[in-house]
Amino acid sequence: MTTTTDLVSYEDALASYDPVMGLEVHVELGTATKMFCGCSTALGAEPNSQTCPVCLGLPGALPVVNATGVESAVKIGLALNCEIAEWCRFARKNYFYPDMPKNFQTSQYDEPIAFGGYLDVQLEDGETFRVEIERAHMEEDTGKSTHVGGATGRIHGASHSLLDYNRAGIPLIEIVTKPIVGAGERAPEVAKAYVRELRELIRALGVSEARMEMGQMRCDVNLSLMPKGADKFGTRSETKNVNSLRSVERAARFEIQRHAAVLSSGGTIIQETRHFHEDTGSTTSGRVKEEAEDYRYFPEPDLVPVAPSRAWVEEIRAALPELPLARRTRLLAEWGISATDMQAILNAGALEPIVATIEAGADATSARKWWMGELARSANESGTSLDELAITPRQVARVTELVTSGDLNDKLARQVIEGVLAGEGTPDEVVDKRGLKVVSDDSALGTAVDEAIAGNPGVADKIRGGKVAAAGALVGAVMKATRGQADAARVKELILEKLGVSE
Repeated sequence: MTTTTDLVSYEDALASYDPVMGLEVHVELGTATKMFCGCSTALGAEPNSQTCPVCLGLPGALPVVNATGVESAVKIGLALNCEIAEWCRFARKNYFYPDMPKNFQTSQYDEPIAFGGYLDVQLEDGETFRVEIERAHMEEDTGKSTHVGGATGRIHGASHSLLDYNRAGIPLIEIVTKPIVGAGERAPEVAKAYVRELRELIRALGVSEARMEMGQMRCDVNLSLMPKGADKFGTRSETKNVNSLRSVERAARFEIQRHAAVLSSGGTIIQETRHFHEDTGSTTSGRVKEEAEDYRYFPEPDLVPVAPSRAWVEEIRAALPELPLARRTRLLAEWGISATDMQAILNAGALEPIVATIEAGADATSARKWWMGELARSANESGTSLDELAITPRQVARVTELVTSGDLNDKLARQVIEGVLAGEGTPDEVVDKRGLKVVSDDSALGTAVDEAIAGNPGVADKIRGGKVAAAGALVGAVMKATRGQADAARVKELILEKLGVSE
């Protein structure tokens, strides 16, 4: 039997098999209170301090549905082009949950609030791929288990476990795709693009920050392979709780190679959950996966059905913000850039900083220039994302303003940005502390211009002879003498004036 670490090459896997994916994304909603009780959802509280009889599952405690959670679910469903159920209800999903004190999860089973939608996603080359949505349903999150004493942080090898129920009961929306077929070798890229587009949509709706690194958005990657020409899906694996875009892509790619290795050697794929390992990009076995009937779903008797009125649904639809794909299409036209340029901006995580910089007063070209140039380089060198840099869009806009006004040139502006990133203060404070303003005063520049002419008589003669382009050498000499702080345009004018030449 092929082991879980045996792989075939990606190319060989795709030569023999077609991948089929299903993506299940859990999104923690940004409500103030939990889904079925009034406990706070704020992060950072002492363990088990945000609990009550309802979320602890104590006898006699009755749940009440969070209205904002339902509204958020409707918003997500509409944004995903889903139908919104006229009537739906909650169910109890029974399973041994060590981190869910009532030992079942309140979820939705056969009657989700939203179903039958789609999300169009753009791949890196600008191609659009449509991902069909099976359903989006409401449920609650589990608590947090901390396994102590082992080497890996997992339960295996741990001496004991600690349970924090603060998260138990936080509202979740689970968004489930239909089987994704036809992506071929681009399946991992499609998975990454889908989760990225979904994250941007969730943020645009304002229902969650969807920060994957904080567990506010998690993806389960279901994958199976079909032999070329077959029409029956293979046995799937489910890689659980993948928490970054890059990891979603890597998990899908690894499972394609692993499945192909098992099948090519005559082995059988086990339907199971798997853990993704960030350090190696590999997956390992979790537990044999249950079918739906193993959860013994039954309707939740303590909650009334949810029946969103059509008028309310249409009111929510009318108030939806501009969604990410439509917004990018608009910005692409407004900025006069290509789809390739926009994709580069997205890949760099620069769209929101650029938009915020423009809103703070910068022109679009300057905003793109600094975020995609100097600031992207700084982010790469420090191993951080653009939104983690110690500079705000408003500060970048101020730098562009100083350049436009002539107080800074590009070289000095880069030094100002460097100073802001180093914690030296605002752009204006860095300019003052470092003495970086452009020198444009004729009296201050005159001496440097005279020295440049005197030190380069041959160049001066060429200029007098009509070769005005040669003035660039003298401008460079002045810029060097003034540490780049001279106004280059004014320097050239002064040089030509002193040599009695006009352009």
